[in-house]
Amino acid sequence: MKMIKPIVNISRIIDNYDTIVLGMSGVISEGADILPDANDALQKLKKAGKKIVLLTNSALRVETIAEMITKNGLALNTFANIVSAGEIMHYMFKLRKGNFATIGNTYFNLGNSKDNVIFSGLEYEAVDKLGQADFLFIGSPSHPQDTIDKYMQIMEFAASMNVPLVCVGNDTSGFVDGEICIAAGAVAEQYAALGGQIITIGKPESRILEYALEGIGEKEKTLLIGDSITTDIRGANLYGIDSMLISKGVHINYLGEGYIPDVAKTRELSNNFEAYPNYVISNLRW
Repeated sequence: MKMIKPIVNISRIIDNYDTIVLGMSGVISEGADILPDANDALQKLKKAGKKIVLLTNSALRVETIAEMITKNGLALNTFANIVSAGEIMHYMFKLRKGNFATIGNTYFNLGNSKDNVIFSGLEYEAVDKLGQADFLFIGSPSHPQDTIDKYMQIMEFAASMNVPLVCVGNDTSGFVDGEICIAAGAVAEQYAALGGQIITIGKPESRILEYALEGIGEKEKTLLIGDSITTDIRGANLYGIDSMLISKGVHINYLGEGYIPDVAKTRELSNNFEAYPNYVISNLRW
């Protein structure tokens, strides 16, 4: 079993790494604002010459993420690369290969209508009647307080008609404005349980990390920092890079709000999901 080391400040171990991969929600932000400690850490990582990659399962397009970064007073060149599941999904829809080759042109959005931006400039049409849809789509829940029950009736009907569901990201829960809420992956997980076909893109898939890190750094000198055991930490394990778990993120209800992370509970969580970080830290802090 991998030893999990509690860390209070990332500066204590940062000399071991040249490249830092960061998640977004629960790591550098809780909503539209970058957290003050994270902002400070990002600037000091850049000053220390580290290559910083922002990799998120969010449905947001990179242009929107870039706007958020600059509004928070950070220069875009802080990051060596910015990759979102939403941007990759846009590209896959445009490319029309693999699972996207025969998916059709009309979609029914189960979740938030703002995620329709993924189809911007592409020949796909949103429809408001399930019977007219070639596929279901979800980028994020329509409201943070949504539960799976809200989507069950539509999913049961769609699954019975063999309508595929395209889901942005694989997260089953998210950390938004200090609250735990369901994420698009929870809907996809339930749809699969109903026998429906699902198509997803995002961490923990190794191809996503490979794409984000192409030409940037060596695995041995790369550290991934994320708040999800199932997507961030498992993704790092699968790709073969070191990782650090943020305890005051999506797992806060289990790991607690302590300034010094609870290593015993972190180990229990890791054992439950068979995904192991090298370090655990309460929040991103220099």
